[in-house]
Amino acid sequence: MRIATWNVNSIRSRIDRVEAWLARSQVDVLAIQESKAKDEQFPYDRFRALGYQVAHHGVSQWNGVAIASRVGLDDVQVGFDGAPGWGEPATAEARAIGATCGGIRMWSLYVPNGRALEDPHMAYKLSWLDRLRDQATGWAADGTPVALCGDWNIAPTDDDVWSMEYYADKSHVSPGERAAFHAFLDAGFVDVVRPHTPGPGVYTYWDYQRLAFQKRRGMRIDFVLGSPSLAARVAGAVIDREERKGTGASDHAPVVVQLDA
Repeated sequence: MRIATWNVNSIRSRIDRVEAWLARSQVDVLAIQESKAKDEQFPYDRFRALGYQVAHHGVSQWNGVAIASRVGLDDVQVGFDGAPGWGEPATAEARAIGATCGGIRMWSLYVPNGRALEDPHMAYKLSWLDRLRDQATGWAADGTPVALCGDWNIAPTDDDVWSMEYYADKSHVSPGERAAFHAFLDAGFVDVVRPHTPGPGVYTYWDYQRLAFQKRRGMRIDFVLGSPSLAARVAGAVIDREERKGTGASDHAPVVVQLDA
């Protein structure tokens, strides 16, 4: 069984590439972030034609998450209990969706971007992660294999950014954000991709500006964190850097995990 996560940065703009990638990669379950579509705008028919069921959560042209599965799609849950909202009044955003696919409890997560160290959105981000950790610990408590997949908007180690000097006063690498990420590891979740994609210079995101991809100026911010029972089944993982190339590419690369039966 193959599961994957991919911030597609607009499903309507990139559906052709997503279709071609699914046919080529033979992924069984794909967690999608930044669909940038309302539910009624999502191209369900294109996925169904490839044999995938889809659950999507989107309420505007921002954010949006989905799970596409060809091994079952049961017990869909939009959002998670106690998730903080944003705005005035505070409203829950389309940033989390869960479903059971082939016996795996999959979550597609688009973690808020902290924007800047002193921005109110940073406090929102940390609160959102804190509540997610509490909930995720409960989901995995009975041994259920849980996969927390998505764009975490955090580079948890110095090796995960092309230049710590450049990011020193920016979001994604601050002590608070890194502590929030590592709290999931302390709770028993495992970064199941890193052992198979080691070392510096291995990224999942490259900005569109300043030839960042060509200059290898990226960040590793897309992860699959697995509960212990999920991590025990991981046979391999890759970051499909090739999908970042060419016209119309997302600024993120897909991350794929191979699971034993």
